[in-house]
Amino acid sequence: MQSNKIIFIVLDGVGIGELPDAAEYGDCGTNTLGNIARAVDGLKLPNLSRLGLGNITTLNGINREASATGCFGKMAERSKGKDSTTGHWELTGIVTEKQFPLYPKGFPDGLLKTFLRETGCKGFLGNKPASGTEIIKELGDEHVRTGFPIVYTSGDSVFQIAAHQDVFPLEQLYDICKKTREQVVVGEHRVGRVIARPFVGTSGKYSRTPNRRDYAVEPPSQTVLDILFENKIKTVAIGKIDDLFTGRGLTEKIHTKSNAQGIAEIMKQGKNMSSGLLMANLVDFDMLYGHRQDAKGFAKALEEFDAALPEIQNTLSDGDLLLLTADHGNDPTDQSTDHSREYVPLLCFSKTGKRNINLGTRHSFADAGKTVADFFGVSAPIAGESFRSLVV
Repeated sequence: MQSNKIIFIVLDGVGIGELPDAAEYGDCGTNTLGNIARAVDGLKLPNLSRLGLGNITTLNGINREASATGCFGKMAERSKGKDSTTGHWELTGIVTEKQFPLYPKGFPDGLLKTFLRETGCKGFLGNKPASGTEIIKELGDEHVRTGFPIVYTSGDSVFQIAAHQDVFPLEQLYDICKKTREQVVVGEHRVGRVIARPFVGTSGKYSRTPNRRDYAVEPPSQTVLDILFENKIKTVAIGKIDDLFTGRGLTEKIHTKSNAQGIAEIMKQGKNMSSGLLMANLVDFDMLYGHRQDAKGFAKALEEFDAALPEIQNTLSDGDLLLLTADHGNDPTDQSTDHSREYVPLLCFSKTGKRNINLGTRHSFADAGKTVADFFGVSAPIAGESFRSLVV
């Protein structure tokens, strides 16, 4: 078995152009990276550029590299949907054939009656698709007055519960979300994620905290994480990876509250690990900027990651592999605050590997997971086609 390591980083929401079926999702014209580059009059990402980001597609401010130091391409999503759960599952080898349920008009009465019965809440507020920051502005005062949690959804398959940390201490909110996951959103209402959305502040000055927690549905079959774990190959999760895979297939779980903390942990763990898989999700792109339609903030976050990239690369030893991609798009310039149905970028780097190889358009995100299995020399009955031979 391979004794080197892979650092697998998911840049949450960083899409690179609409998929052919984008119209079915209301996402015509979406292009997270392309539209941000236009909105800010050019992205400044020299390190990603050197890896070959500008060779994937034309991006304002990003040069095409005649001799890229990495290998480059993009991947299409085969799964139905455009959320974090299906995106991450597919990245690790599971293609979701049936989309999780959506609630564009809010949750049905029967489901909310079950919610009240199973959680012990005396009432609820909201029950509609909404921006998380806007709904706490709208209903925060009433929530504090009544003690009723704010329940809302989005264009994704989510049941979100917002509560002030002085009204619902974190452990109480987490317990309500856990009960909702296990006893409420079941059967036909089996949503992709239940999300705890705590906030703080006073009237007119409410703000969400980094204490969000995701309660995802359990993967229906083995992922590459499960297979590596069974083969006693170390698997370290950073960010919300643990939540999205319900803790399965993970040797070590490190929760982080920001891109900065996630990047610091990637560097720390990358230096300490000599072998195994380090899989990280950097959520700020999506959570703080995509959903909030903040193209400038998104661009700045990309620049901050780009500045950290050389140090991340320096944690690699000969034979190690860095794999950069995303789980879906979240175009901050479109008319929606929801995720967008897009291709995701694919960038690979190995100090002793191949350079300037065009990996083309991969037919599934699952090619990433299959490549991970191939890298470690384990048999993996998961979806996808490995590109290992093209990059190392």
